[in-house]
Amino acid sequence: MKISLSELDVIFISYDEPNADENWQDLLTKCPWAKRSHGVFGSDAAHKAAAKLSETSRFIGIDADNKIDPAIFDLEFDESVINGNQVFSFKGKNVVNGLVYGNGGIKVWPVKTVMEMRTHEVSETKRGEIEFCWDLDYLQMDKIFSTVYNNGTPLQAFRAGFREGCKMSLDEGNLIPKENFKSKIYPLNFKRLKTWMSIGSDAKNGDWCIYGTLLGFYKTNMSDWDYKNVRDFRHLVKIFEDEVKPKFETEKIGASFCDILDYKWDNEKLLSEIRKLGKEIQDEYNFTIPYFNKKDSAFIKELL
Repeated sequence: MKISLSELDVIFISYDEPNADENWQDLLTKCPWAKRSHGVFGSDAAHKAAAKLSETSRFIGIDADNKIDPAIFDLEFDESVINGNQVFSFKGKNVVNGLVYGNGGIKVWPVKTVMEMRTHEVSETKRGEIEFCWDLDYLQMDKIFSTVYNNGTPLQAFRAGFREGCKMSLDEGNLIPKENFKSKIYPLNFKRLKTWMSIGSDAKNGDWCIYGTLLGFYKTNMSDWDYKNVRDFRHLVKIFEDEVKPKFETEKIGASFCDILDYKWDNEKLLSEIRKLGKEIQDEYNFTIPYFNKKDSAFIKELL
């Protein structure tokens, strides 16, 4: 039986993203039948809330930092040749560093699977504590149907980078011993990790994304921080508010400014900390972490 994605419910899942309303309005111009689930804390709970809104057996889940390509609604799949529990994961293009993979991309979820799964904050397995894909049957699709705008504010960009700095350095949810790191880490994840750590200075709040990635890696692998907290958005906001924001705050005339957060920061100090933290990780783990300026970063993204 052929099922068109245009026949499925579309659920927009938002929490606190500064660009959520803008992206929601953009989605409605392309998909007037979309529904929205907002403000539910916890990744597992948020997806269950979305599933409850669906009146179809599968639903298309769209994270609030996405702008979609409506061509996705032209797709059909043959339900008879797929596993009914499979989650379809489409690639998204990251506007900060140009990476293209499943992170932040559109997902097609079976409602039954979502309602029965126990991941993130209610996980019963180590594999499922911080990521869906390690504990569910994911089918990674090769098509790109969205652009991921996770850089609306310094906080949003920092948090996006921090999460990938943690998750990309793990082996299916487990820490990798330092002496085995380069041989044990999944090669494609290692490439993506180094990209998050070094590319994006040309994008809005790109340096915050790079700094977040470096700090996420550092706290996960070079401190006693409990990396399971990466699933807790409130915890990550607290790190930003208590540890990060005061470090770079300034009243200097001409300093960088975010009107949404009413926050002014010293970007030169941020760049200095990026280089310092990158060198610490580089020296400890023996892999190169360059920092690319805006011109070089933009050029490299053209080649990705």
